[in-house]
Amino acid sequence: MKRCDFCELPVGEGCACALPRDYIGNCGTGTPFSTTRLSPSGDAIIISLRGVAHRLGCSHQADSNVRAPHWGWINYPDPKLWQRISMTSPLRATGGNTKRAATRRCRSCDR
Repeated sequence: MKRCDFCELPVGEGCACALPRDYIGNCGTGTPFSTTRLSPSGDAIIISLRGVAHRLGCSHQADSNVRAPHWGWINYPDPKLWQRISMTSPLRATGGNTKRAATRRCRSCDR
């Protein structure tokens, strides 16, 4: 049984990840494999050192300061992913500092 590189759920049996075709990993889902970006793009979810998830463009952060290795991020996230962020469902970065994981959402970005 193959598991998603991103959410680690079984592919086709619980995995709800919907990444653009250019960002599909070797197992058919998951993290980007072709290029390593030095900054997040588009509608990325960014993850701070303190484990807080923000939307790119958050009023608390200057987008120009959001760079690896201090920040992690997920480019082109599934729209449902934001609501699943919690202590029991941490969001692990797939770009930048991939050791970053968010367990809570920024209150300003959550509106």
